[in-house]
Parts: sequence; structure tokens; C-alpha cells
Amino acid sequence: MKTGLVFGLIILFSLWYLTFSATRLDRLHHRVETSWANLDSLLQRRAAIALELARSQAADPASSLLLTHAAYLAREAQIEDRSDAESGLSGALGLLQNDLTMNVVPAEQSLLRELSNLTEKIRVGIAIHVEAVNRTRDVRKKLIFKFFRLAGNAPLPVIYEFENDVL
Repeated sequence: MKTGLVFGLIILFSLWYLTFSATRLDRLHHRVETSWANLDSLLQRRAAIALELARSQAADPASSLLLTHAAYLAREAQIEDRSDAESGLSGALGLLQNDLTMNVVPAEQSLLRELSNLTEKIRVGIAIHVEAVNRTRDVRKKLIFKFFRLAGNAPLPVIYEFENDVL
């Protein structure tokens, strides 16, 4: 009778632990998705500001064409091409930032300030996303998560190459 009770408690505790672990992993996956959604919205806003800067009077025609092309690629890129497109936009903004700061009229100064503030927010968003992905990957590497397939069919979260770029 006593061994049956102990065995039952062990089974009950094991089931509780597996449920707790699966819920934890689900929350981590949700955190990755939320951080990516936040980062994606910031990147879309950056592309929109780049388009506004490209259409401004401060940019020369060649710079404007380069920035417009990079911004449209970043806005319309599919997920598998997103990293290259965002890196291209970062590069175009970096190259043209000196030109834009020298030829700025007051209307574009607010755009440049907004771009600078947005770049800082993107850096924070990237850090949050990378941390969420790394934590989720670390948890998924544990034996209990692999053995009991607690991740189900959820894809392994990824860190995109542009997240390693300097903005």
C-alpha cells in the first residue's frame, strides 16, 4: 500500500513537471514571436523613414535612388531574403547619413532625429530578440525536452544575419 502511494506520487509529480516544462517552453516560443513582431514593426518603420529621406530635397538623385531601392527591398522581402535586404538598407543608410546631415533643411532634421531614435530602439529590439531565441534554444537542448518532444512541431527559432550587423 505504501509503495503504491509513493509510486503514484512520483507519477503525479512527473506529469506535473512535464506539463510545467511544456508550458514554460510555450511561453518562451511566444516571447520569441512577440519580440520578432516588435522588431519587424521597428524595421518596417525604419524603411518608411528611409523612403521619406530618399524623397527629401537633401538627397541627391543617385543617393535617393539607392536609398529607395534598399528601402523597398527591405519592406517587401520575404522571410528568407529579409536578412540581406535589411543589411542592404543598413548599409545604404550608413553611406548616405553623412550626405544627409550636411545638406539638411529643418524639415528633414526631424526625420533624421526619428531615424536615430529608431535605430536605438532597433538595437534594443535585436538584443531582446536574440536573448529570447538563445534562451529558447538552450531550453530545447535539454534532454527532457528532446526525449518527451515537448516542443511539438514548433520550429527552432533563428537569429537572422542582419541582427549581427552594426546599425
